[in-house]
Amino acid sequence: MSLGNQLWRQDAEVNPLTGLDYPDPDVIRVSDTYYMVTTTMHFMPGGEILRSYDLVNWEHAAFVYDRLDSTPAQQLEHGKNIYGKGMWAASMRFHRNLFYVCFAANDTGKTYLYTSESIAGPWKKQCIEGFYHDASLLFDEDNVYIAYGNKEIYITQLNEDLSAPLPGGLHRLAVCDTGHPGLGYEGTHFYKINHKYYLFLIHSLRDRWMRTEACFVSDAIDGVFAGGDVLIDDRGYCNQGVAQGGIVDTPEGDWYAVLFQDHGAVGRIPVLVPVTWEADFPVFGQNGRIPSQFKLPHGKAEYCTQPLVQSDDFKKPINLSKELERERYGCYGLKSVWQFNHEPDLRFVQQDAEQGVLWLTAGKVCQNLLQAGNMLTQRMCYPRCAGEVAIDAAALKEGDYAGICALQGCYGMIAVTRRQNAFYIVMRSRDADNDSLQAMPEEGIEGSEWEAVPIGQTSMVRLKVEAEFAQMQDEARFFYKVFHDTDYGDAALCDGECSDLEVGDIRRRDIGRGDKGIWKQAGITQKLYFKMDHFTGCRFGLFLYATENLGGRAGFSEFSYYTGV
Repeated sequence: MSLGNQLWRQDAEVNPLTGLDYPDPDVIRVSDTYYMVTTTMHFMPGGEILRSYDLVNWEHAAFVYDRLDSTPAQQLEHGKNIYGKGMWAASMRFHRNLFYVCFAANDTGKTYLYTSESIAGPWKKQCIEGFYHDASLLFDEDNVYIAYGNKEIYITQLNEDLSAPLPGGLHRLAVCDTGHPGLGYEGTHFYKINHKYYLFLIHSLRDRWMRTEACFVSDAIDGVFAGGDVLIDDRGYCNQGVAQGGIVDTPEGDWYAVLFQDHGAVGRIPVLVPVTWEADFPVFGQNGRIPSQFKLPHGKAEYCTQPLVQSDDFKKPINLSKELERERYGCYGLKSVWQFNHEPDLRFVQQDAEQGVLWLTAGKVCQNLLQAGNMLTQRMCYPRCAGEVAIDAAALKEGDYAGICALQGCYGMIAVTRRQNAFYIVMRSRDADNDSLQAMPEEGIEGSEWEAVPIGQTSMVRLKVEAEFAQMQDEARFFYKVFHDTDYGDAALCDGECSDLEVGDIRRRDIGRGDKGIWKQAGITQKLYFKMDHFTGCRFGLFLYATENLGGRAGFSEFSYYTGV
């Protein structure tokens, strides 16, 4: 666990922030507290909001919604899914003592607006008539506007209750990037600062792929917006540009931007950038680059942030306040570090908090891992990480798979399965047909089985995934241990978290007896890719799915998360 004051130095190297996939960030400050909302797509609960007191150390604060519209696709039913869709690029604002979170969902074609008097909720849901891509809200005295679009950036005035465009109100094209051969202007962030109006946008360079941050300014909301690129920098990392996000001021009057940078299969990671002003125009970094070290904001002394990824013994503490329980166990009563791959069916999820076991039951027949419902996920961490879990497979039915995976379109998994009334450890994966951002085709998603290790009637196993992301190596390896009793012995838990200052080793604690404490690799080393079909960073996933019969069960316990391994 990191201390909030560990990084409170005037100069420090902090980027990339979090080490985790938090793309399309928007950030605001309310008094001395910063809040950040990012894209959560198909994962539920969604609309995660993070909290910080120094813009460097972030922790979970809340989820905006448990469920969105509960469509068959959002529930992973009838062969439908919303992988790579769902909630995109939210805008967060605080106006007249009310929090606002606005976003569009690409699967429903709707624009959602959630409001709450408290960041913890409850959040009230409504829709804004129309579909507003990468929208940003602006409250300007008694008027409210929404800026949005791709290549063509529009500003539209909304009515008083933000339910629809204001009849006869402003609707105008503000910035145009038509004809761009690649990524045109999008990712709008709209501000009024010192009586001027600012549009911050992302696009790619025209002669090559590289994300770039741009800014346009106008003296009037119906005036001419002039500007251009303000940041073209990859921080020396694999030609991956830094762009798209919000800007925010500190109580002392300093300004910072929170943008994101692609890091390959692990996802899009936030980056903190100092911002200054010259003639009312923003200057990002120094000499057009993000310095490796720079002055950091002040924060609360001795404040301890909760890790954004954690181990879990699946034992819920007692005597938590309602507020703390909602914050720390906001994933349907599970730790808030978890999210399900789609909206879960809680009839098939049971937590035995006394014994520390999460029981999953197979509620449908699936063809492959990606159809598995109720998959519990955590983000993987840059530059490397590992996750391991103990599984009780005694109640599996023929053709069931229970295990841990590297979740993405080109997934890799290790699982225990029952075949002809015996148990096997299997490693399966789905290979990419190319290394581009192009989405994987729907057909052929059953993948390949690379190894099946017979373990007889032994039903207690421990499985592990190790992932390496440094310099976009993007590989995962899969391991197993087999043991014969339900005593997990000295298996240590690790409160893993993503600080480059706290690098630990995998603790290879023996589980069981004799040579059963040796990890054995299964199958191949799986190449991981960031692709448009999932459009998220790779995650650990705990899963159970059936291929033949309903009703099989598996118990998951002692999940351990390691960073910097």
